[in-house]
Formats: sequence, C-alpha cells, structure tokens
Amino acid sequence: MIFAPATCSRLIVKVGSALLVTPEGEVRRDWLTGLVADIAARVRQGQQIAIVSSGAIALGARRLGLAKGGRASLEDAQAAAATGQIALSQAWAELLHAEGLTAAQMLVTLDDLEDRRRYLNAAATLNRLLGLGVVPVINENDSVATEEIRFGDNDRLAARVGQAAGANGVLLLSDVDGLYDSNPHTNPAARHIERVERIDAVTGMADGGSASGMGSGGMVSKIAAARIAVSAGAHLAIASGRVDHPLSIPARHTIFVAEKSAPARKAWLAGGLTARGAITVDAGAAKALAAGGSLLAAGATGVQGHFARGDLVTVEGPDGIVARGLSEYDSTEARALLGTRSDEQTAILGYAPRAALIHRNHLALL
Repeated sequence: MIFAPATCSRLIVKVGSALLVTPEGEVRRDWLTGLVADIAARVRQGQQIAIVSSGAIALGARRLGLAKGGRASLEDAQAAAATGQIALSQAWAELLHAEGLTAAQMLVTLDDLEDRRRYLNAAATLNRLLGLGVVPVINENDSVATEEIRFGDNDRLAARVGQAAGANGVLLLSDVDGLYDSNPHTNPAARHIERVERIDAVTGMADGGSASGMGSGGMVSKIAAARIAVSAGAHLAIASGRVDHPLSIPARHTIFVAEKSAPARKAWLAGGLTARGAITVDAGAAKALAAGGSLLAAGATGVQGHFARGDLVTVEGPDGIVARGLSEYDSTEARALLGTRSDEQTAILGYAPRAALIHRNHLALL
C-alpha cells in the first residue's frame, strides 16, 4: 500500500458530520472517544495530526430548533454554526485533554487561504502548533462566511489545510468507504475503486449529494479535494469512519496517489478555488504552457471577467482548463493585447509591455 495513515509524519484527518453527530443533533461521544484515543496513540508515536471537524451547524441547529438541520437559509446556517461551534470545540478539547493532549481551535474562511499573505500566516500557525505537539481542530468559520466566500464543504478545506501544513497525507473519514464507478446506493453492481493515479479518469463517476443528508460534501467535493492534495504532494484517502477506532482498524478505502510535490507557491496557485476571470488560449499556447513557457498575448484568444493585475485567473485551452496564474495585466489591458506580438504592444498600451500575460513563475499547470 502506497499510503497508510500510520506512516505519515504529518496527517490531516477530516471528520464528517454524520460521524460526529447523531440524527437527533447530539455529539456521538463514544465514537469520538475512540477516535481521540487513536489520535493520542499516533501522537505518542511521533505523528503530527490536525483535525478538520464538521458538525458545528448540525449541533447548533438542534440547540436552536432550526429546520432542515440549520441549512434552510444562509442566516440559519450562520446562527447554527456560531452556536454549535462552542459545543464542538468543547467536545474535542475535553476528550483530547483526557488523553493528555492540548487542543487548539482555528476557524478559517475561504479568503484566509486564497489570499497569499493570510495563507502564509495560517501555515505558520499550523506549523508552530504541530511542532509543539498540539492537535489543531480546524473548521470553516461559517458564522461569517457567505455563499460567495466559503469552501462549502470540509473535504476541500482539509486538502487546503494539508497543503498549508505541508502534510504528506490527508484522510477523509466519511459515511462512505471510497469511490465507486457508479452510485452503490442505486446500483448493487457498482465496483469499488481502491487506487486512483489519474483524477481525470474518475471525475465523471461522482455525484454531489451527501450520503447522510447531514453534511455538505458529496463525492464531487472529495474528488476536488483529492485534486488539491495530490498536486501539493500529499496522498489522499477516502475511508469509512463507521467503526469504533477508525485510525486503528483497517477499512476499505480509496487512495488518490500524490504527484511529485510542486514548489510551495505553485502548489498554492494550483489549489486555489476562486478566480477573478479567465484567459482562453489556442492549442499552440496550451502546448507551450505544458512545456514550461509563459503565456504570451499572441496565443490568447479571449478574456472573461473583470480582474486587476496580480489577480488569480484560469487559463482555458481548447480542451478545458490547463492552468491557473497571476495576471500581469488587468482585464481591459489583456483584452486589448489579444493575439498581438510584443513589438505591437507598446503602441496599444502607451508604455513598454511586460513580457507576458502570465509569467511562468506565477503560473501552475493543472
């Protein structure tokens, strides 16, 4: 096996809502006690572990008596999260303390990990906590996040945290035991997939529904998380947490095999979830990018969106998205330069042009 949680020096464990919270909105304390015992055993052996924990909205919804598990509206979800986060963090802190471990809470928003400076601050905090032997418990700050600036699921958050922490493994504990070639709930002949080396080959096998109806992440979000993790050099596993000691008892799972780790800045670019716009390119430009080149205006065919210089944009070739990068021009300038050679650009812009629309040092291939 190329990846096992026990073999990782630094591991991110994501715990889904259906594992942590009963249908009645209470913490599954006995199950959580078993997981924490597993974590404590790993930490005593020298492994560093951070937890990405779902469950705040589900816990808060019961306490507030909100319909649809607190997800009837954004306002309900924010109120439920603010209320449930206290109960969730208290449960983790108490059980970790009983095992002689210190818990730390980190609440983040999408913007915290999409903005480069704030991302580096979060990474530094994670690194220091893990170095001190603390177990960080991380969740999206749903009480202030809006639909436009939120992860929306903790699968992708876990992968992004793994990237920030420099983890070599991400484990998504869920109410499913991995990826199937079709939905096993509707197709008894669905085949379980144990190992994935090319994510593009399995993207069409996923649906977006949460199996329990309690969380927000379906298989689509887990595959998106895998794409982020493997591009940063971390293996990712999807495993069932429906056993009493999920880190100690081997269970059926799906492993997404990591790629060669990219430089930190390019891994951050590749893992970005938001973009201000897009630049479309012809086949020749897409080929040049794949060979390690910069994006030149001569190969660009279109610009979508409104963005400023330095904003993250996607690069779309004839066959789909090929890269993400930081634009050297704002969207108006980029449109004016489409298809032009460098010797034509001074007259168009009124000043000496920069070398490329996106320089290769600020571009990550996907």
